Amino acid sequence: MPDLIHDTPAAHPADSATQDDRARQQTVRQIERKRLYRSSAAVSGLGMMLLVLIWAVSQYHDAGGWPAQGFSQSSGIHDVWSLWIVYPVGAWLLLVAAGGWNVHLRKPLPGGLDTAKK
Repeated sequence: MPDLIHDTPAAHPADSATQDDRARQQTVRQIERKRLYRSSAAVSGLGMMLLVLIWAVSQYHDAGGWPAQGFSQSSGIHDVWSLWIVYPVGAWLLLVAAGGWNVHLRKPLPGGLDTAKK
């Protein structure tokens, strides 16, 4: 007489097809996330370069030339550039690094629970 309590049902071919579909969908979502990350990092990098260019032009104008005497936290000093640009660049680098970690290094939750249905 078979042990009815410990018998496991046979796997249906539809179950494996469903698992394959889920794995495929998760892979497609991961590829889309990586593409979105790369494009947003590139666009924000161009924006950051534009900000640095605007900063350099304004500091050149305010200081009356190139930073011959270095950088400082105050502005308006002749031949000294204000160093405020390090704060937005640093914050941008942290955000890009966090986004890269989220996309490339974070493991997905089992069952695909980390992504919402579209």
